[in-house]
Amino acid sequence: MTFRNGLKSLLRPEDSVLVLIDHQPYQLANLNSHDPHMAVNNATALAKAAKAFGVPTILTSVIAERGGLIFPQITNVFPDQAVIDRTFINTWEDPKVVDAVKATGRKQLIIAGLWTEVCVAMPVIQALGEGWDVTVITDASGGTSVEAHEVSIHRMIAAGANMMTWLALAAEWQRDWARSETVTAMTEVMKDHSAGSGIAYLWEQQLLNTPVPATAR
Repeated sequence: MTFRNGLKSLLRPEDSVLVLIDHQPYQLANLNSHDPHMAVNNATALAKAAKAFGVPTILTSVIAERGGLIFPQITNVFPDQAVIDRTFINTWEDPKVVDAVKATGRKQLIIAGLWTEVCVAMPVIQALGEGWDVTVITDASGGTSVEAHEVSIHRMIAAGANMMTWLALAAEWQRDWARSETVTAMTEVMKDHSAGSGIAYLWEQQLLNTPVPATAR
């Protein structure tokens, strides 16, 4: 086994490309590994983080005419971007998607989608076999059951994939708070999508802007 470690193994926005797969109504209707609200929230946060860091993002659906359009919370992040609609269940067998990824010139492939055991696992395993450095964002993905999600994660790890959550990925892209050009956008994503951390930040700002009561004499 080749271990993923060392500074060079960490994800960098300038080397990353994100593929969001099948975040559609049909798949969400039978999502049982995650709360559907969290699945939408996390996928949206991932999309916004990618935009904040200038990471090229490919949006793809499968037979949208029947399965429904990608959640508007995601497509609204990229209002001028066309969605690649497929017939292939395995995204990595569709040359339009693969060509779009290759055109970015990026080598760190990041994938999230519904369902984990089908539409995420197949392209991940194929791309790994073709030499790509692949990371799966587990909390912006989800399966038809907890077992299906977890088994597919084990399967992808065995094939060599890296696993992360959306906030861990965003933090890894940021890496240094001195990178001021992305701090504001990163903070906005956290405020809107990271629940407790976002609310704590707003509370901190409130306290910092609250005048200290005058001391009675």
